[in-house]
Amino acid sequence: MKLYFLGTSAGVPTNFRNVSSLALLLPEYNGDIWLFDCGEATQHQIMKSPIKLSRISRIFITHLHGDHIYGLPGLLSTRSFQTESPLTIYGPRGIKEFIEVTLSISETHLSHPIDYVEILDEMTLTEKHFTIRIKQLEHRITCFGFRIEENDKPGKLNTKKLLSQGIKPGPIFQKIKRGELVILPDGRQIDGKQFIDAPTPGKIVTILGDTLPCQNSIILARNADLLVHEATQLHKLQNKASQYFHSTTIEAAFTAQKAEAKQLIINHLSPRYHEVMEDDLIEEVRSIFPNAQIANEHQFYEI
Repeated sequence: MKLYFLGTSAGVPTNFRNVSSLALLLPEYNGDIWLFDCGEATQHQIMKSPIKLSRISRIFITHLHGDHIYGLPGLLSTRSFQTESPLTIYGPRGIKEFIEVTLSISETHLSHPIDYVEILDEMTLTEKHFTIRIKQLEHRITCFGFRIEENDKPGKLNTKKLLSQGIKPGPIFQKIKRGELVILPDGRQIDGKQFIDAPTPGKIVTILGDTLPCQNSIILARNADLLVHEATQLHKLQNKASQYFHSTTIEAAFTAQKAEAKQLIINHLSPRYHEVMEDDLIEEVRSIFPNAQIANEHQFYEI
């Protein structure tokens, strides 16, 4: 699992950063790609990236502010030229109307179906390999955060333990791997479950939309392997940040600390902070939560 940022600026694009969008790449699961938010020019960012539009199977929209959704109609139109595979779009109430009215007025006809899921607070989605938990955050309009929990992976067959007991490789290994009771050629009976290692815990990724510091952010990020949290302003501009229902660097760091997340990536940075000022942002975050990075576009982040 990897994250790839396509837009990290707050509100408006700059020469260095586009508006909000990031991709969750799932090479372990048929190469699926999930997109979170789709600000203006997201498809242009994708053209400069290794991401293929045809591999995007799900799009999650945190809220309906323009810098998070204005790229959707164009992206959907272009995707339609590349694939007929279905797409699911999750977002607050109104996301379906926004897309359908825009496509209708522009007489854009898609070659693939769209399944709309208008999300609500406390909703839980169950997918084949994941559970997605959704909670409402504190922003000027309805805005959500997502906790993506990968299912635990089955334990591996402990071949060393089998060999140490004189059990040789062969078809019998498959029965043992399934956890069956097996009678060996020498008459011994073994329980296959005793030769299976403990399951590997699945990864947890938390991706938050725009928000003031709030309890739901902490709940969603609890023990997450990776938390993506907005940090629109340096902490000296806390009043300005809170006026527009955004968080500061220090507030993002405290959320990660309280949630006992393993890693933090700060995102949604005010256009006032050019490249030379980014060191100030990350230095402030790391003063509270050391294992933190700043989101850079066109860069992979391993989970």
